[in-house]
Amino acid sequence: MSDVSTMTGFFPMTELVLRPNRAVIPAGTELWRVHRTEYGPGEFNPRLADIHFEGGRFEGTVLDRYHSLYLAESPLTALAESVLRSRPWEPAHSEQRIPYAVVRERSLSVLRTRCELTLASLVTGRDLAAVCRDATLLDDESNYAWTRRWSSEIRAQAPDVMGLVWDSRRNRGERALVLFHDRLTDVDGGPLEVLPDRGIPDLASEEGMKQADEILDPLRAKISRPVRY
Repeated sequence: MSDVSTMTGFFPMTELVLRPNRAVIPAGTELWRVHRTEYGPGEFNPRLADIHFEGGRFEGTVLDRYHSLYLAESPLTALAESVLRSRPWEPAHSEQRIPYAVVRERSLSVLRTRCELTLASLVTGRDLAAVCRDATLLDDESNYAWTRRWSSEIRAQAPDVMGLVWDSRRNRGERALVLFHDRLTDVDGGPLEVLPDRGIPDLASEEGMKQADEILDPLRAKISRPVRY
């Protein structure tokens, strides 16, 4: 694999040959995103993750400098992927309770793809085997440094893919995905069109929490209200 490493500049590289299966998201597809309100709905997150510790599952690093944008098939999956991480079930309510701090300064937005997106699929066991991995790539949340490394391995050996797509861990049966900004720079106007008046501009507002609770109800989850003094 030295030729691949030399061509891409990514380091280190695996000696395994990855053959990722592709999934195509058609132009005109509506997708949902939870994001910090300071970012525009279609703005890629410019943060680069630490190589070894802090950062999201498939964010870029100093060794592979791409910006990322996480999306989901539905508002429920977008919220679940963002706010239901490691939330215990509370016996008093038989619900998952989401701390108010988790939704502060966050928004839920809906976007529409302007172009066809070719993604590396990690949805099925066959898809994971195609990139020489198993379900731990998605289910193990203790080692995101490794998943970021494998994202770069896939990018290096599949230069046509614009991102990754996988089965949501928190809402099985629906898909979550991440886009790579450097694979979408030639799309006029950007790859995503914002659909206004369809999302929740302020998830921490009283109206925003009410709407989010309605969306999250199928997963028996609710946002805790802040303590008022």
